[in-house]
Amino acid sequence: MSDNSQPTTSQDASPEEIEAAMAANASDELSRLQGELAELKAKSAELADQFLRAKAEAENARRRAEDEVTKARKFGIESFAESLLPVADSLDAALGIKEATPQQLREGADATLRQLTSALERNKVLAINPPAGEKFDPHQHQAISVAPADQEPNTVVAVLQKGYKIADRVLRPALVTVTAPK
Repeated sequence: MSDNSQPTTSQDASPEEIEAAMAANASDELSRLQGELAELKAKSAELADQFLRAKAEAENARRRAEDEVTKARKFGIESFAESLLPVADSLDAALGIKEATPQQLREGADATLRQLTSALERNKVLAINPPAGEKFDPHQHQAISVAPADQEPNTVVAVLQKGYKIADRVLRPALVTVTAPK
């Protein structure tokens, strides 16, 4: 009895069988490569979509930021202006009084000055008004004159005009008289 279940080798196979086997292997390889290509195309399309969405989101964020900056520039002073409206109302009311006494004018001017000072402080505009004897600071004070005085040299003797700063930035230095060096 002969056993026909032995695998055939390439030496036993006919050229047609070898060609058929090679065609089958090529077909399997082609199918595998086509599947891989389809996967890569799908992945590429997904990545392209993600890129476009990210690009659109970045563009929208940039546009929103530009709009916010534009609005901040346009309306940034709105709060400050609202703070000054009561001051303007007080001045209008004072000018509307035809027969005001000097005492009424003085009281009204004091009240209006308090309103103005309060409005400035709410908006972080602070006065620079150094007391006599404070050391001269060229970053916040501007010396207008030098005067002899019985205090340390290079210290403030008198303030001729208040200065102002907003946050840490000097808007206008205080005009001061300082003591002469000894």
